[in-house]
Amino acid sequence: MNHFLLADGDGQEAMRYGVYAMEILINDLLKMGASRDRLQAKLFGGAKIMERLNDIGAENARFARKFLATEGIPVVGESLGGRRARRIEFWPVGGRARQREIDQFVEAVAARPNPRQVADDAIELF
Repeated sequence: MNHFLLADGDGQEAMRYGVYAMEILINDLLKMGASRDRLQAKLFGGAKIMERLNDIGAENARFARKFLATEGIPVVGESLGGRRARRIEFWPVGGRARQREIDQFVEAVAARPNPRQVADDAIELF
């Protein structure tokens, strides 16, 4: 299972990017004895949860589909796009996955105080 922030990047902090994450995942599966011709994928995510940002989710979805097609890995299920964040549960032995959309995510992010606006005597935990 992977969760990447951006499809591709300039090489800095490579773990954030889909290319790196996918290569590591596939190579590690093969090292652990997976058969390449039995690999399958399910895609989740790619939501545009904040209007003011670029549609990074759509770019990530395009990347994932293209990468998997190039690698010859079939996509057997997907839930991409939309405006809501998702919580994914995955059972690797049987390949079962379940998603739950999170309604409150956008409101929670929007309601988060700007650290520069917090009073000097306030404590901010990360």
